[in-house]
Amino acid sequence: MQKYDYLVVGAGLFGAVFANEAKKKGKKCLVIDKRPHIAGNIYTENVDGINVHIYGAHIFHTSEKRVWDYVNQFAEFNRYTNSPVALYKGELYNMPFNMNTFNKLWGVTTPAEALAKIEEEKKEAGITEPKNLEEQAISLVGKTIYEKLVKGYTEKQWGKKATELPSFIIKRLPVRFIYDNNYFNDLYQGIPMGGYTKMVENMLEGTEVKLNCDYFDNKEELDSIADKIIFTGPIDKYYDYCYGELEYRSLRFETETYPVDNYQGNAVVNYTEYEIPYTRIIEHKHFEFGKTLGKEAEGIAATKTIVTREYPDSWNKEKEPYYTVNNERNSELYKKYKELADKEGKVLFCGRLGQYCYYDMDKVILSALNTADEVL
Repeated sequence: MQKYDYLVVGAGLFGAVFANEAKKKGKKCLVIDKRPHIAGNIYTENVDGINVHIYGAHIFHTSEKRVWDYVNQFAEFNRYTNSPVALYKGELYNMPFNMNTFNKLWGVTTPAEALAKIEEEKKEAGITEPKNLEEQAISLVGKTIYEKLVKGYTEKQWGKKATELPSFIIKRLPVRFIYDNNYFNDLYQGIPMGGYTKMVENMLEGTEVKLNCDYFDNKEELDSIADKIIFTGPIDKYYDYCYGELEYRSLRFETETYPVDNYQGNAVVNYTEYEIPYTRIIEHKHFEFGKTLGKEAEGIAATKTIVTREYPDSWNKEKEPYYTVNNERNSELYKKYKELADKEGKVLFCGRLGQYCYYDMDKVILSALNTADEVL
């Protein structure tokens, strides 16, 4: 049987970056994934010229020049800027909270007026030691912003009332006293032209990839063919949940095609009232910055659009784990698993599932590059 220097479990962003770095160092890798496709949760699928984000919207952003230069080897990025809007009971508000939001909420036009209004509401609330997420949010931005733009969305996202959630989940809320709807503060931002799948495909060029291959179905055989293993799956599953299951939140997606050119006028619209079960609607066409809509649409279907409704969901072992629940119980449980992982000589646990943390894409890449620097 063929031997490899590295078995990389998971063909997502971490696995692809590490495999690319290993190939450059002359190492032989086998990358496997239980799914029928590469790219993990950033997988995009071209449907009628529209790159559909199958597992929810992913907007690349970073302030790390090393990371930006790295990804630009594999894809040309458009200049898409993430500017979501929030819909609450028929009213639209700009996100993150900025002067456009405050003007819509209170009719204020200057930063001083907006700040005074927020401070007035914070003072009225009189919360000095927040005991839960609701109190923490109100102590940061006041009652109006909390009730219209934070409460319902957060309760849907976590599946619990805000008064039952710990205050540390919201350490800060982005408040900007400028008229700027750009959601991110990072220096670099965009989406790969041609989609994320093509970018990851370029990363994996020249590396052997085996799809529809579940590591746990073939663990003994797969372990035997590699000197080292880069494992990007769930760390608790690797140890057969010997200390119990780590907790996640999952997502459910409903995707539809509409026979119209433009469904909602923006790539992302958040639905912040609790009564609407989904948290946001994504219109994938609008991620393709620079391609006009209508009959002149270059390479994109002009008479149809594809939208996805995103529903937060409870998690079990049959569902995809999207968000780690880093509360006290899970943090203590992860420490136990990490103690086991630290004793491993052959296996390295990587990525958001292997390290039980939430990673933005740029942090995944940086972590993969740093890991490659250390071990290769």
